Amino acid sequence: MSDPAIDLSFRRYVARRRSQTEARRREGEAYAFGGDLRVRRTLGRLRPVTLAIEATVRLWRGVSRAELLGTAVKVSDRQFPRIHAACARAAEALRVPPPTLYVSPKLSVPAQTLGTPDEALVVLSTASAEGFSDDALAFVLGRECAHLQNDHVLYTTALYHLSYAAQHFVRWVVKPAVIALRAWARRAEITCDRAGLCVLRDLGLAERALVQLTVGSSQLAAALDVEEYLKQLDEQRASVGRWTEMLAAEPYLPKRLAALRTFAASSYYRSLLGEASGLSAEECDKQTAELLGVMR
Repeated sequence: MSDPAIDLSFRRYVARRRSQTEARRREGEAYAFGGDLRVRRTLGRLRPVTLAIEATVRLWRGVSRAELLGTAVKVSDRQFPRIHAACARAAEALRVPPPTLYVSPKLSVPAQTLGTPDEALVVLSTASAEGFSDDALAFVLGRECAHLQNDHVLYTTALYHLSYAAQHFVRWVVKPAVIALRAWARRAEITCDRAGLCVLRDLGLAERALVQLTVGSSQLAAALDVEEYLKQLDEQRASVGRWTEMLAAEPYLPKRLAALRTFAASSYYRSLLGEASGLSAEECDKQTAELLGVMR
């Protein structure tokens, strides 16, 4: 016969975890791009995506996690304290627990959030760990914390494996799943860029960090004239190449910079700075969707 006290304690634990999860989601939804939220609600109903996620979880728990982390170094206050401090700064700003963080020479992208909702972790490439300033690291890690805060982890993990380990998946699943996940990822990147700005609370610093994250060079990021660069938006609107963006996992950089500036004018972001007024969430999302050329 079960002990009622133990059962009650477990129920309280489950209720507390559920309450914490819901609070975390509300915090994320406060700054998230509406297009991200809308598309994410449909992903769980797409059979190729659900099959890809199921395969991803098996692959991650089977061999992928061990392969990626086999030569990785776990970050702590004693191991890479500068990165640890940047991660703590990002987590505190977004009001989430600091994620488990590794630096891996095997990661093929600057940073990635991987795993499952119960066992998620963030991995930095060695190039990111070495090449980013403290502020840029906080921006990048804020973006990864946003993936966790907004329940992106299964989708980021699935897209990562579909992109770099497609041979492990049923062939007919790969292409439709990739197309659906990339359509979502282009919107999710905007959510995460917003989170990075919320961490730094300085538009100029955030813009330079975003440029470095995208082009991979701190020198180019420092030298870039953002005002001049944003003029390329008109060229992109007129270019046939815009159709290739529809198959990419992130919007082109000028659009991301313009979207970040739009969010910096929002009432939500301005409230973080102690300033009054600004764009409503609806108007901010409307202008952002127009920039990206997507439906809200």
